[in-house]
Amino acid sequence: MLIPAPADWRDKLQAAHDPAPAKDAATIAVVRPGAAELEVFLMRRQASMAFAAGMYVFPGGGVHEADAEPLPWLGPEAAHFAARFRCSVDTAHSLVVAAARETFEETGVLIAGADEHSVVSDVTPYHDARAALEAHELTFSEFLRENGLSLRADLLGAWAHWITPRFEPRRFDTRFFAAVLPAGQRIDSVSDEADVSGWLPLSEALALVERGEAAMMPPTRVTCGELARESAETVLAAATARSIETIEPRLVELNGKLWLDTGIETGGVA
Repeated sequence: MLIPAPADWRDKLQAAHDPAPAKDAATIAVVRPGAAELEVFLMRRQASMAFAAGMYVFPGGGVHEADAEPLPWLGPEAAHFAARFRCSVDTAHSLVVAAARETFEETGVLIAGADEHSVVSDVTPYHDARAALEAHELTFSEFLRENGLSLRADLLGAWAHWITPRFEPRRFDTRFFAAVLPAGQRIDSVSDEADVSGWLPLSEALALVERGEAAMMPPTRVTCGELARESAETVLAAATARSIETIEPRLVELNGKLWLDTGIETGGVA
């Protein structure tokens, strides 16, 4: 899929020859059933942010060292996610933990339960813990153990793998997960990294981008388009059935014009 690139990106062609290292990161596209179709939770990053300023994104962020700690875990083991994302088991463990932790920190959505038959339905008692996690005063492992909870890895579907283009000064090696909002949960409060947030039907979110009324980076936009074909009942099964390819968009010049090539086959220029 080719996406038109601004003409002033021409200087980025040279930057791609000396790329910055890509930091491991994880994000969750949290969805819920809507009145007519699947809805997704999106946050618009503050204009002052160093990365993806003004873009609508899913909750998520970089992997922390503490994400490698052992913790109470239910569902498919890290080896399952390692196979899906073609990475080491240790990396897969940290990615799953980072995805759950970052989503909890940023929105209050908690993919955890007391056992394999339950999931937290009211997150308000854990509001202070979110602040402690964000301040690095508490690890996700400590939080779960102190509250008798386990990470519900079975409620996370491995969805996609995108790497920030080589010409960007800040780069992330990001694994995308999908999850349905647990029954009874709601968004508690949202990280101050976002200035706008909320639930949107997927078709509406995509239409806003198409009309130029909202901005999304290609990974978010493509993922929204893929999820729009699903329902709350089919998301996890669809994740299991997916073949996950690593996508690292490239800046290319064709006939004097610049394009961002995602490498995704769509049958023509987008």
